[in-house]
Amino acid sequence: MSRLEAKKPPLFITEPLTKDGVSQSLSLLSGILKSCYGPAGRLKQLHNGVGGYVCTTSQSSAILSRLPVSHPVLGVLMASVQNHVSRFSDCGLFTAILCCSLIENFKSLNIASCTVIKISKHLLSFCMDYLKSEACGCRVAVDFSSVETLLCLVRSILRSKPACMLNKTEVDHLTTLIVKAFLFTVPCHAESNAVLGKCVIVPMKGRRVVDSTVLPGLLIETPEIQLANPLTIKRTSSNTIKIALFCVSMSGDSFNPEEGTITVHHGISLEMSELNQLLDVGKQLVNDEVGLVVCQKVIHPSLKQYLKENSVMAVDRAGLSLMEPLSRMTGSKPIASIHLLSPSCYGSLKDVDIESFASKNFVHLIPNDTLVCSLILCNRNETAWDELKRACETAEHVLQLTLKEPLALLGGGCTETHLASYIRHKSCSLSTSSFEDTDCSQAEYQLVAEGFCRSLESVARSLNHDDGEILTDMVYGHCWFVPPGFPPVSNWSDLVSKCGCGINGNSENLKWRLLQGQFGSPVIHDCPKEPLVKIADFLTLDCYAAKCSGLQVALETAHLILDLLYVIKDQN
Repeated sequence: MSRLEAKKPPLFITEPLTKDGVSQSLSLLSGILKSCYGPAGRLKQLHNGVGGYVCTTSQSSAILSRLPVSHPVLGVLMASVQNHVSRFSDCGLFTAILCCSLIENFKSLNIASCTVIKISKHLLSFCMDYLKSEACGCRVAVDFSSVETLLCLVRSILRSKPACMLNKTEVDHLTTLIVKAFLFTVPCHAESNAVLGKCVIVPMKGRRVVDSTVLPGLLIETPEIQLANPLTIKRTSSNTIKIALFCVSMSGDSFNPEEGTITVHHGISLEMSELNQLLDVGKQLVNDEVGLVVCQKVIHPSLKQYLKENSVMAVDRAGLSLMEPLSRMTGSKPIASIHLLSPSCYGSLKDVDIESFASKNFVHLIPNDTLVCSLILCNRNETAWDELKRACETAEHVLQLTLKEPLALLGGGCTETHLASYIRHKSCSLSTSSFEDTDCSQAEYQLVAEGFCRSLESVARSLNHDDGEILTDMVYGHCWFVPPGFPPVSNWSDLVSKCGCGINGNSENLKWRLLQGQFGSPVIHDCPKEPLVKIADFLTLDCYAAKCSGLQVALETAHLILDLLYVIKDQN
């Protein structure tokens, strides 16, 4: 018998943030994420040590799910950001970069963590109140009577994903398609309990991006369908097509030996018995004037032939993923047993057609009401297509969130620098009672506020990957990017034309300051002004709900990590 090892005591790590290994790991993670940020972000290739799929991406959803971390502190940060991404799909990198910067800046202050947490909560309340107010200078109202702001939102998302490998024409084409697909899913009649429809992405890899298109209804790939053959489908008296949707196998092999035994009398063929039952189902479908049968699994060839002879179209192998949108689109209830067939389970369609894309044939189910649509998504190769699919899903989710809360925030680093300017102004004009409420001195409050503002500005600085200078103006508090190669004593007005979000042009005599690193940047005492024009073509916009949540998640996670006193690891 092998010797048993003595049980090891748990490992206690005191004040983990003071350890060099944790600080280095946090700095490395921050550097990785910052290098991915924005339209000029650098790509990352992620793969495991035993080979397999290689992911090339700059998106937080792909990076965080594939990036292994060993230290519990980093695990807390990653889990927190992943939870945010699972709820909002967007602003994952913003949340992670801001959280890392907050930890780094707050840790460098010689102030007790409990005091830092109290003050930064107070600063967060300033930010959230400002972002919710009508006077907010970095907020844009979304008018759904026009698609311009929606196009700006989607275009901003697609432009920030360089691994999609899109040029301007392709970005504009896909932007229009995604907004069109989203509008298909919005109910035409307003109801208090209205539910959005669904956009189903149909993969088409190895094709030109501009070949992508949107169709109302659903596409089901059917290789055996021939384009040359005209469709003859039974219709009801109201000229609609009745549809039956089966989520059970109709191949005649429904008996599973693992579920028990079955006794078959002498001379009885189990296969023929199953087939006769299927044909009885077919007769009932014909008598009920069903024109289309869709099965999640396989339909027996004999049943297919019988249905075809009676002008009933049969489509099998539809797959599980299409069951829910099919049911929603047609109003049919998936039939789970061939022995329980009720006419109340049937749905209806406006029409059925055959479509061909890139040598693939599809049955096109056209609904009476276009709450479900199909986005045929094309890209040059599998890697670029995978990244584009994630980007399109993010864009669709952002549009859904915007419909719920019709607001957007200025992108391109302008919201971060504008908020930093606003917090500096507010923190300099606080009354003595505010310091008493947070139980701190004015000096402590100013130090934490400056660390908070530098953390916001570090997110804006992360958008620059080409060593050019980054400015903020002293009027609006927006972010401006200077092309690389110019000395820091240049006349900035000659080098910049538009701010990061594109809302402000360099038409005024603006005063500038450099966005520096951790030290040295003057404080703005004036409250930043609201831009005179709030809508312009090709604005860079961010999702309001996702960014507000990201701001709160980043600060709350930083608080949790700063407040960690012990990490206890089981060594057995």
